[in-house]
Order: sequence, then structure tokens, then C-alpha cells
Amino acid sequence: MPGRTPILAGAGVAALAVLGFALYGSGLLPGNTGGAPQPCAAAKPALARVDAAAKGEVAAMQALPQARPAPDIRFKGPDGAETGLADLKGRLLLVNLWATWCAPCKAEMPALDRLQAQLGGPDFQVVAINVDTRNLEKPAEWLKQAGIHDLAFYADPGGRVLPIIQRDTQSPGLPTTMLIDAQGCTIGVMKGPAAWSSPDGLALIRAALGRTS
Repeated sequence: MPGRTPILAGAGVAALAVLGFALYGSGLLPGNTGGAPQPCAAAKPALARVDAAAKGEVAAMQALPQARPAPDIRFKGPDGAETGLADLKGRLLLVNLWATWCAPCKAEMPALDRLQAQLGGPDFQVVAINVDTRNLEKPAEWLKQAGIHDLAFYADPGGRVLPIIQRDTQSPGLPTTMLIDAQGCTIGVMKGPAAWSSPDGLALIRAALGRTS
């Protein structure tokens, strides 16, 4: 009957709307979290501080639009035992990937060493991970020859870390550096070297920590 078509059509649209709302509320539709708290939501103030402090010698630091959990990477600690970023949670981390075959990496290592000496402590650490997979005695020896003594020696001789970080940061080269907060959330990425112990570098780390000096 002609008069019923609009009524049935309207009822169908209403039913679909109710179903869609139910799916959205349940988190079954893409892009919906179902009201669940985001794991890195608390990092928003730090993101704003890092973005504002990324200037001068560290202007290439990219504060993420939204903080995200840092990748679950495993590597060798200073004692040779396996460790990972999850084991280092509880302080701000500046995670730097470097190699002895990377000239820009070696050029910035003294600045990273000075940064660790000046600001390293209970709430901040530079984690420089060597990614050499050949001549494995060479990285530690190079650090000694270069006078690098405040950085702990972390290494990934198995070659697992580099591809994971490259995918996560969309950074194809070295050095690549990630700023990770105390809760294990990535808040910034630097593609390329920087003068980390410069006034700008120190100010960036202090800003990420929420310090004024």
C-alpha cells in the first residue's frame, strides 16, 4: 500500500541508527575505544612542553600529536644480560640508536655523554643503544677511546631493535632518538643528530621533566 512505504522506511532507518549507536558504544566500530582510558593520556601536558621547547639546536625534535606506548624492544644491558625499555620505566628516557659505522652518531655521542653527566639521575637517563652486528668488541672500545664514560653501554648485537624503531618512528637512518616518559610513552622523536648538551638541549629535557631550571 502506498501510504506504508515512508513509515517502513523511517522505521528501518531508526532501527539502523539504534544498532549503530549500540555498536559504537560497545567499541566494535573502528576508531572507537568504548570509553576505555587511553594508556598515554596523562602525557598531554609533557607533549605541549616538549613542543614549545623544541627550538634552536633541538628544533628537529618532533613532539607527537598524541603520545603512544613505546615499542617493546629488548637489548643487552651494561652487564650483558637482556633488558628492555619496560625494565627502565619510572624515569624520563632519551633513547638513542647509534653505530660505529655512522659518523653523525659518533659525532653526537660526546654531547649525549655530557647530557647524562649533567641531568642524569633518578628521574632521567640517556639510553644509547649500539646497533652494530659485526666486530662486536669495537663499540665499547670506541667509547673508551672517545672518552665516553657517563653513558651506560647498551647494545643490540642481534639486530632486533633497529627495524622495530625504524617502523615505529618512520626514521630510515641513524641516529634516531626517542623521548619516552616515565610511564613508558613516546612523546617525541628526533631524526638525525643534535647538540644535546647545548642550552637548548638541556632546556628541552628540563621541559619534558616539568622543571623550570
